[in-house]
Amino acid sequence: MAKPISTIQKIELTEEQKKAQSLENLLSEVAQNKDSLLQTLELLQELHSSGILEALNSLVKVKEDVAKIAVGQLTRPPVTNMINNAMAAGGALTEMDPEMTKKLMGSVANGLQKAQEGIESGRKVGIFDLMKAMKDPDINRALGFGLDVLKGVGEGLRK
Repeated sequence: MAKPISTIQKIELTEEQKKAQSLENLLSEVAQNKDSLLQTLELLQELHSSGILEALNSLVKVKEDVAKIAVGQLTRPPVTNMINNAMAAGGALTEMDPEMTKKLMGSVANGLQKAQEGIESGRKVGIFDLMKAMKDPDINRALGFGLDVLKGVGEGLRK
């Protein structure tokens, strides 16, 4: 019959053996990830060449100061107003029909082009020109649209 094990001998590696094993593991990982490591090195070289790496290192060293400045800038009233306005505009845009918005933006672009042509021609507009323009279906449509927009704005302001 076999003799029972009474003691367990733990194999302790020397410091040199631990270093050699770590180095062997590292070399194995490098060999397995050669392509990604080469790309990473190339990226770091480009960042270094352009000076971006040095700037990033400097930013990391003074991260608390940069964070204080950034937070200070973001909490200024003009910035918070801008954020609030952007959120309100985004909310309003979600309620609008995208096709109508597209049509309106195209119409505004076309109108600005016509306005530029009118400025370049240098012609003067008199009262009779205005009365004659009212009979133009395109101008009449735009005026009606404008009046409807003003009506809606007025109703919205009353609430």
